[in-house]
Order: sequence, then structure tokens, then C-alpha cells
Amino acid sequence: MNKRTGAIAGAAAVAIAGAAIVLPHANASTDQPAALKTLSAHSATQLATSLKADLKDNGAGWYLDGSKGHLVMNVLSEDDAENVRAKGAVARVVQNSMTALKSGTKTLRESAAVPGTAWSIDPKTNKIVVTADRTVTGAKMATLTKATNGMGEGMVTVKRSQGEFKRFDGGGAGSAAGGAAGSAAGGAGDAAGGAGDAAGGAGDAAGGAGDAAGGAGDAAGGAGDAAGGAGDAAGGAGDGGGGAGGGGQAAGPVGGSAIFGGNARCSLGFNVTVKGAPAFLTAGHCGNDSKTWTADQGGGQPLGTVADSKFPKTDFALVKYDDTAAKPQSAVDLGDGSTQEITKAAEAAVGMKVQRSGSTTGLHDGTVTGLDATVNYGNGDIVNGLIQTDVCAEPGDSGGAMFSEDSAVGLTSGGSGDCTAGGETFFQPVTDALKATGAEIGAGGGDNGAGGGDNGAAGGNGAAGGAAAGAGGAGAGNAGAGNAGADSAGAGDAGAGAGDPGAGAEDPGTGAQDPGAGAQDPGAAGGDALN
Repeated sequence: MNKRTGAIAGAAAVAIAGAAIVLPHANASTDQPAALKTLSAHSATQLATSLKADLKDNGAGWYLDGSKGHLVMNVLSEDDAENVRAKGAVARVVQNSMTALKSGTKTLRESAAVPGTAWSIDPKTNKIVVTADRTVTGAKMATLTKATNGMGEGMVTVKRSQGEFKRFDGGGAGSAAGGAAGSAAGGAGDAAGGAGDAAGGAGDAAGGAGDAAGGAGDAAGGAGDAAGGAGDAAGGAGDGGGGAGGGGQAAGPVGGSAIFGGNARCSLGFNVTVKGAPAFLTAGHCGNDSKTWTADQGGGQPLGTVADSKFPKTDFALVKYDDTAAKPQSAVDLGDGSTQEITKAAEAAVGMKVQRSGSTTGLHDGTVTGLDATVNYGNGDIVNGLIQTDVCAEPGDSGGAMFSEDSAVGLTSGGSGDCTAGGETFFQPVTDALKATGAEIGAGGGDNGAGGGDNGAAGGNGAAGGAAAGAGGAGAGNAGAGNAGADSAGAGDAGAGAGDPGAGAEDPGTGAQDPGAGAQDPGAAGGDALN
């Protein structure tokens, strides 16, 4: 090899060596994003909050890819997309900024305030999704169409709902005097002469009056009344069927428990504290229905008094427990005899998997589908800033808890459809309610109900104190017959003032220890139970 050839070969060797060093760095360019992070809903929210602060006006919303556990951020430029990917999230370059989308919702509020409509921002489609229920026809539909057409196809999507948007508070189920058979939580209130009342159970009545607040007649020593399933369970409280039974193993009311005020029935949302005092959150339209709330329809088990109620525009109420020493459990009823502990509040995210507990339909699950939702229930009742979901609900579920694992997320407001046909349901964000009221999640733990001890809020054994065992009420722990079978105000009697013990008064029947499938629901069999 001559010198010239050797020099060329040497140069080639140096070039190859250099390439061996340079090429690996080229392969690690910004074209290869950081590994995507698999995140919980809570972690995704934290990362999204950080990215939103970095992106400022260049962000266009975000959502969770539930199947993969990835955070998806909408951005307006490829430069912003690279920054998002560098932090382990998926980036999508979209057309509409969040500023533009929010401006679009303002336009709808000003020009299309049509009863029976709702809209929310959907980051998955990067559009405003408008839903019109079955009542939106004729001139109302023309008004909506004119407004949405002016916004352009790239900004808004319109769809129809087969249901009708309504609040999900239920009517009260009191006695039906003079002929209509008594309402039927759990099945039956026998009425000799016309009217037996059966809130939460079955109170037999002679002459048209039987008393049955929250489940009639205490069972002394375990016998007692049981037409359709009332009767207190010795050694424990009857559990309401269908998941609506007010707290499972919890001693007092928890998220999803039935609450009663005036002629209304709603559901408890979350137990909270306000400057150390016990309280709970429910829907604002429930708070407007009544100032005082009880754990039973008859009013024998007082729970609390409304301290703050906001509806419309927003939809939350704060109810302070009458017993300032109460320590209700920070939990939600799962309907199977167990509860889910609630330790914190969380912001909702589109794609988040959630569950809802309510006193009518029990536990159901679904997904968050939209944020910053507005729903027009009619009669001027327009609520903004809601969470839209595909979770079902029905009248009586209002105020009930929507949660994700141990995080409080929303309070049931209203929607369309039911738990047979399905539909959409809107929720008041819990974080907004907490901020507005100064409340904090939790109420000091505690194993006892709002009434404390074994006897419940009403105190003793007898019909007044024990009847609430099946009503999901405060102090549903060892009440009534569970207290050694002693007699108080009529144990073993078919209800206060019922001259005739009636059918089944001495016979525990088929449901004596079980409030039955609908014990907490004034339900399908109950004359005026629900609207």
C-alpha cells in the first residue's frame, strides 16, 4: 500500500468512527418523544394542570385515554406539541382554542337559551356539543339551529336526546288519605279502610291512618310487623335493596342515602365539615325544596338544616347537622352492604371513569363526557359549569354522590332518560361547592350515625326510634328491636294509634328482617312516590 492509498484508508476509518459516534445521537432527536406515562385520574389532572399553566392560551383542553391511561393534551401548534410530548403526554394539534370554545358557549347562552337544551365542551372532538331533548321542536328548534349555524361546523355539533331534561329530585311519599292505597317503599302498606302510610316499609292501618315513618312497627324480640318487609332487624339495621339503602354497613347517612324534606326526596352527596362542624352537601334545588331534612319520610329522624343553597346558575346546598357532636362517616354507599371511603375531592376530566350512588337507583357507573356544561331545565332554571356524563339517574337521585375511587367529584343535578333506557346526567362539581361554602371533605371519621350511639338520631327503641332502621337514616345502627327486645312506644304494635294490628302484625312475614327490594325507594309501587 502506497502512502496515498494509506492516507485515504485512514481518512475513511476516521469517518466511519465519527459516524459511529454521531449516528446514535441523531436517532435520539426530538422526533422520539419521552415515554408516555400511564397515569391515574388524579395524577393526570395534576400533570394537565401543570401543562395548562405552561401552554397558557395555546392549550385547547385535555382528556384521559381511559383504555391506556394516557393524558391527551390539545394544542394549537407543533412546537407546543413537542413540549407536551417531552413531559410524557399525548399531544394533538387542533383547530379551536379553549378561548374560542368558551366564547362559543357564551354565544349559545345569549342567543339560544331554549328550554330542553344543554351544551358542553368536548375536548375529544375539539367542539361544543349541543344536545336538544325531545321537547325542542318547531320554533325552539329553529332558534337553536340559527344560533349553531352561525358558529360554523368546525365549532359545534348538534345531537338529539330521546329523553327530557329535568331535575332529579323526587316527590315525597306521604299518606294517601281517603282511598288511594298507601305508598310502597318495599312493597306494601296494608290499609284497612283506605289509606295506610308506608314510607320505607309497611304500616298496617285500621280506619285509614296507619303510621309508618321509615318502616312501621318495631319488632320486639324479633317478631313485629313485616308486610312487604319492614320490621327492624334485631342486632342491626335493615339494608335497603337495590343499592339505595343508605350506607350499607355505615352507622349513619353517607353518600347516596335518602333524605327527605317537605314533599321532596333527594340523596345525600358527601359528608363534610365546616369549621369543624358536621354537615353534608346535596343539590341546590333540593336545598330550595326544603329548609329542614330528615332521614325518614315521616320526619321522625331529623338530620339537619340548610345553611346555604344555590340554584339556579349553580346547583349545590350545604346542610348542617342538627347534632353538632355528630361524626358521620366520609363514605359513599355501594349498595352491597359496603361503603367506599372518600378522602378528597377531585376535578373531573373527560374520559374519567366515575360511579354514582343515589337513593332511587343505587350504584351506577359511566364516564365523564363533557365539561363546563350548561343545561336548561325550563322555567328559567339554567345551570352552568356542570359535568356531563353518560351515567344514568332518576328522580330521587338528586344531590347524590358522583365519585372516582376515593375522590368526591360531583353532586347529581339532573338530566334525561333513566336507568332502563340510559341517558345523560349532569353533576355540580364538588370542588366548586367546597370552595363556595368553605367546607372540607370528611366529618371526623367516626363509626356512629348522625345521632351517635346505638339508638340513632331519634333516640329510643319503639316505633319512633326504631322505625328508621330501614330508612337509610341517621343512626341506623342497633335501633329498635335490636336493643334487647325491650318495649318502648309500642314495640310489636302495628304503628302508633293503629287499633287493629292488621294483617301480619304478629307475623314476621317473608321480609321481616329485610326492607325488601324497594325499601328505601318510595318507588314504582308507591302511589305518589315519585314525580
